[in-house]
Amino acid sequence: MKNFVNLFVKDAMRKDVVDVSPEMTMREVEALFEKYDYYSFPVIDKGKVVGIVTKLDFLKHFIFTPSSIVPQYDRLLEDKIREIMNTKVFTVNTDTPLTRVLELMVETRIRSFPVVDVDNRLLGLISREDIMKMLK
Repeated sequence: MKNFVNLFVKDAMRKDVVDVSPEMTMREVEALFEKYDYYSFPVIDKGKVVGIVTKLDFLKHFIFTPSSIVPQYDRLLEDKIREIMNTKVFTVNTDTPLTRVLELMVETRIRSFPVVDVDNRLLGLISREDIMKMLK
């Protein structure tokens, strides 16, 4: 725990990140959620982070509404990720202290943050699990 205060995102982040395109379909992302069992995927367009899509975003797309008592599941699976992704993305950089990441995770209740460079290009991801490992 003593060393934790001296660590940065670059010391704990994962570089092998699965990302998605805003033009991918819900069906394609559903397959990725099943394959990897991740909570979210960064959305990349033209090499830059433009959003994030979570399992909750995916599920919200299928809720019952007054105009659709029974959602058209097969049709909805063809919708594009750009229609459901969050465009307000909390990101961090490699030099962000882990103490600050922990604080952000608690404040926002967000499970992971994309790690980006100054041009908003994806370098990796830091998650709650990564922080917990570094607290040991």
